[in-house]
Amino acid sequence: MKIGLFFGSFNPIHVGHMVLANYMLEFTDLEKVWFVISPHNPLKKKSSLLHERHRLQMVQIAIEDNNKLKASDVEFKLPQPSYTVNTLVYLKEKYPEHDFALIMGGDNLGSFHKWKNYEEILKHHELYVYPRQESAETELEKNGKVKLVPAPRMEISSTMIRQAIKDKKDIRYFLPEAVWEYIKEMHFYEK
Repeated sequence: MKIGLFFGSFNPIHVGHMVLANYMLEFTDLEKVWFVISPHNPLKKKSSLLHERHRLQMVQIAIEDNNKLKASDVEFKLPQPSYTVNTLVYLKEKYPEHDFALIMGGDNLGSFHKWKNYEEILKHHELYVYPRQESAETELEKNGKVKLVPAPRMEISSTMIRQAIKDKKDIRYFLPEAVWEYIKEMHFYEK
């Protein structure tokens, strides 16, 4: 089975993430998409993140009605900060029957050469790259393992959502309804 790994903090998961996952399932050869919740992205301050269990819970709530989507806490068990290459090695050992590909924005492709052991990742895994506003052309686009996917541009960010909640804005339509309810109930991002 070909599985797309959508790595992220998902702090919180929003409709942009959902639209991209849905697009990857319906318009590429990926059969499932796993949301891999990163407990600690090496490029982000850990203190700015909601606890990983709450972020996992929000992803589970968002996708519970779709069996082609999965919330993965695989990186919670691995050394932190999380490096994609280590996660991929672990997943390949645990699920040798699956073929794993990465889903990433064009902005990440531009800095992909800075990732730990990026050549090793490219040797064994395809990259499904969706457009982002800040995407820049890169030599990696010519690599046969890189698939440029013309998914809709979603200019929604978790940062914007957190700030809007802090500013007491009603942004319920930016999030899956059950996630919005969970955030309100738990008073997340209000301070």
